[in-house]
Amino acid sequence: MKNVALIPARMGATRFPAKLIADLCGKPLIARTYLSTVATGVFDEVMVVTDHEDIAKIIRKEGGKVFISQREHESGSDRIAEAVLEMDADVVVNVQGDEPFQDKKSLQDLVEVFSQDTVEVASMMSRIYDPEMRDNPNVVKVVTDKFGFALYFSRSSIPFVRDPGHVVSFYKHIGIYAYKKQTLLDFTNLKKSSLEQAEMLEQLRLLENGFRIKMVESVHHAVAIDTKDDLKKAIDYYVNSFSK
Repeated sequence: MKNVALIPARMGATRFPAKLIADLCGKPLIARTYLSTVATGVFDEVMVVTDHEDIAKIIRKEGGKVFISQREHESGSDRIAEAVLEMDADVVVNVQGDEPFQDKKSLQDLVEVFSQDTVEVASMMSRIYDPEMRDNPNVVKVVTDKFGFALYFSRSSIPFVRDPGHVVSFYKHIGIYAYKKQTLLDFTNLKKSSLEQAEMLEQLRLLENGFRIKMVESVHHAVAIDTKDDLKKAIDYYVNSFSK
């Protein structure tokens, strides 16, 4: 199979405008994400998909490939679907542009599940140990069946534990998706679903339309940058992990 990573990179951001070109220890954030994705060695091709020439210039400076979106898009999935239409690819991984420290093992595990013919879409999750994270509506939770396929995603704490004495594991959804190429194209042609609009989670559109999402557990805790405080944490992480 030919595995490709596409990194949607929109210049606009509500909470942190132009965050993808913010400096992260000498390089723009989007460059860090691109380079760390390439460095995993998991993909046959890595490309940044953007709506802005400033981001394109950054990636070209790093020797990377860029696709300039010709249309307005509501989500990263829609953006990469435009780019992948004419690409030679079997498995397409949507890597978040604001997560600069990609993990090789997690991405390998994600791609490898497509050796099973029944898998059309896959994503990642990690175990939640902090009750505050479990109850935080900004942290998306997922529950799975015994075969590892998602049953539901929610901003609520799921499952609800009626008996306090019952021990159950909680999982955070990590927003990296992998698709078979045709499944990605089919998904982005579907109308928004009612549950998707209620929870503001696009993956629910897949579940409501009968797609199964294989979940892969990861122990890697991704650093996602949504605010300036997150960027400060990422800088500290970089200094402590890569500058010694």
